[in-house]
Amino acid sequence: MASNLFRTKSIDKLLADSELPEHRLKKTLGALSLTALGIGAIIGSGIFIVTGTAAAGEVDRYPSLLQAPLLSVLMHGRHAIGTMGRPGAGPAIAISFFLVAFACGLAGLCYAELASMIPIAGSAYTYTYATLGELIAWIIGWDLILEYAVSNMAVAVGFSAYIDSLLSGLGLHLSNRWTTPTYSPMTGWTTHYNLAGFIIVMLLTVLLVVGIRESAGANTVMVAIKLAAILAFVYFGAHFIKPVNWKPYMPNGWQGVLTGGAIVFFAYIGFDSVSTAAEECKNPSRDVPLGIMFSLVICAVLYIAVAIVLTGMQKWDTLNNAAPVALALQAVHLLRTERWVTVGALMGMISSILVYQLGQARIWFAMSRDGLLPSAFSRVHKRFRTPAVSTWIAGLVVGIPAGLFDIGTLVNLSNIGTLFAFILVSIAVLVLRKRQPDRKRGFRVPFSPWLPILSLVCCFVLMASLTVENWIRFFVWLAIGLLIYFRYSRKHSQLHKEAAAGAE
Repeated sequence: MASNLFRTKSIDKLLADSELPEHRLKKTLGALSLTALGIGAIIGSGIFIVTGTAAAGEVDRYPSLLQAPLLSVLMHGRHAIGTMGRPGAGPAIAISFFLVAFACGLAGLCYAELASMIPIAGSAYTYTYATLGELIAWIIGWDLILEYAVSNMAVAVGFSAYIDSLLSGLGLHLSNRWTTPTYSPMTGWTTHYNLAGFIIVMLLTVLLVVGIRESAGANTVMVAIKLAAILAFVYFGAHFIKPVNWKPYMPNGWQGVLTGGAIVFFAYIGFDSVSTAAEECKNPSRDVPLGIMFSLVICAVLYIAVAIVLTGMQKWDTLNNAAPVALALQAVHLLRTERWVTVGALMGMISSILVYQLGQARIWFAMSRDGLLPSAFSRVHKRFRTPAVSTWIAGLVVGIPAGLFDIGTLVNLSNIGTLFAFILVSIAVLVLRKRQPDRKRGFRVPFSPWLPILSLVCCFVLMASLTVENWIRFFVWLAIGLLIYFRYSRKHSQLHKEAAAGAE
């Protein structure tokens, strides 16, 4: 029983299965397209929304130890900081962005090595299947479904808010009934529905079904627009910086910096989606590592610049709102720039949704090809050569809930799932270095095993900076996944069927 749960799928078998005609995907992407996909996924609603929340902190209306960061509870017990919410980083949010970029960079190096060895759709799921075994692969695959789906729900909610802001500036006012979620902690359940969030997800689902080249081309255009908007904010906003707003620099000490990092981590989610497109890349051993690292470095520089300018323009404790960047520009009467930034934010959210949906569909596709999900999920469209069934189902799974829930609930759940995936990828690098040291690698993590170990530790510290309530929700999700695995996936696994046939 134990050996079956931890059986691995050989890398050679993974590569052979990807070339079967009924499952083969079209290879059209290069390093530039992958970098654009990475930037498209990373720069979404995070930089335009959660930066303010992380700087100002969050106050909970109903004080509870469940709302305290786990790290604070472990250190201080019942007297944990944050029982009334989470402490803000203040102007030191720039340090939070740097620390998170460092942690993501370490994880990115691990992703780059594995992607250069195993250029297969599925990302961390595929890597763990080849190294840590089927049960761990299922857990990480189930976790990645959570990451991509919930991230996109959150981005879709943010998209709706910015659409409403843009139209209001033009004198058009939409009914709250169709622009706000059905549920939020502040209002409870209502008869509202975030229709804009649902529509944008479904439109992008159609684009993804049509083809990866068309999707990547559209993403590149949107990336250019949102980069221009961010640079415009940094350039024009820098003229209105007041150094007094940077004092005190760390109002809540390192606890605030770490908690802020756990929040802004959402702004970095997405670089791992580059690896999910490895199977559609022309030269994955070279281009995937380049795409991952280039996109991370570019986004880290932009994020730190935005954090410095934003906290210089406005006092840190006034930034806890749905559109801190746009409102900061309004406060200094840069209305024309504010409209351009809003358009850039919308482009950022659209491209982010596009890339996350691409990644999510590939996870479902890979798990189905291995027999862990029903075979329908791995069907490839005869004309477009895309995983059409997975793409449509992923669109519905994201689009419908995007109209129901608020962004805060969704962001936190996405962060913990992603950090858990990063930890397992770091472990996978160490395992493969030990078990298959001579296998060809297009890229190698330097200073191994120390950098993978440091990646693991950094990601765990960020996980521990999330709330106790978030950890409980995460374990509930994993419990549901394990129930599905033992009731369905274990029996239908391709490895299980091959082992059963060999025993006859």
